[in-house]
Amino acid sequence: MTNNAFDPRVRGFIYQAALGRGFPPLMTEVADHLGLPQEEVRGAFKRLAGGRVIVLQGDNDEILMANPFSAVPTPFLVQAEPYSCYGNCIWDAMGIPAMLNQDATIRAGCGDCGTAMEVHIQGGQVHGDQGVLHFAVPALHWWDDIVFS
Repeated sequence: MTNNAFDPRVRGFIYQAALGRGFPPLMTEVADHLGLPQEEVRGAFKRLAGGRVIVLQGDNDEILMANPFSAVPTPFLVQAEPYSCYGNCIWDAMGIPAMLNQDATIRAGCGDCGTAMEVHIQGGQVHGDQGVLHFAVPALHWWDDIVFS
């Protein structure tokens, strides 16, 4: 896989779109916006995925994750201005308000017992009245199976 000159443009548009609306664009949106053939965008997606920039859906090469944003609903709902969106995990969910430089409420479930929980990010600080944020997999091993982590 070669590093094509338009890969940074593809990456830039992916994150511009995700920041603007809360989820990554489809391949056709990227191709249309950048005026590139869809197959070239598919190649860029694959190269970006190989570089751990994005994670692709296994069946169609569309974006599953443009960390911290998820393209599909997850148990980590982030409510911030100007939208609600999904993080891939609690770590990513906390990263969304950091990227937006916004306060947010994160609604999630306890990974141990499933109890509904809220985490509030205010002024860059984490606030909540119950539970502990727990990371089941050490950061060193997140990419061993990033979809599970």
